[in-house]
Amino acid sequence: MAVTFVALLWVIEVIDAAVSNRLDGWGIQPRSGEGLLGIIAAPLLHGGWGHLTANTVPALVLGFLTLATGLARGFAATAVIWLLGGLAVWLVAGGSSVHAGASGLIFGWITYLAVQGFVDRKPSEILIGLVVLVVYGSVLWGVLPGQPGVSWQGHLFGAVAGVVAAFVVSERGFSRPHRP
Repeated sequence: MAVTFVALLWVIEVIDAAVSNRLDGWGIQPRSGEGLLGIIAAPLLHGGWGHLTANTVPALVLGFLTLATGLARGFAATAVIWLLGGLAVWLVAGGSSVHAGASGLIFGWITYLAVQGFVDRKPSEILIGLVVLVVYGSVLWGVLPGQPGVSWQGHLFGAVAGVVAAFVVSERGFSRPHRP
């Protein structure tokens, strides 16, 4: 599934290049009606080949590990990160900007994987989360403002949404049948 998602990102970037990067404007445009649609589109769009290349391996690895927590949980966590992170960017980011890229998902998957083992109290998942932090933890500095043209808001709110997702789709609450 992670391979399919990344392949879709590459197909979309090929289409975007063929139409002179006009798809990039479909990213999140804060506090605009059109920008709300960007919440859905933004993780699928990238600001060029370098941006997409930088996101490819982390999306493959972290997307796979997120789905390995259980397909239903992995998809649910991804949906929480995608929608909650995007909505927060739409609400908070500067008004004259367009935010696009799978980085918000990547930051969300990092924090989801780092936290969900502790939430579920499963040593194997804690170990996976710690390995993820060792390998990818340094990128979390990207939640701070600094590099022009990089959506630190997308990184920050993706990371926050990943923590929320760990609680929302916890194994203790997600797989347990709810009784009236």
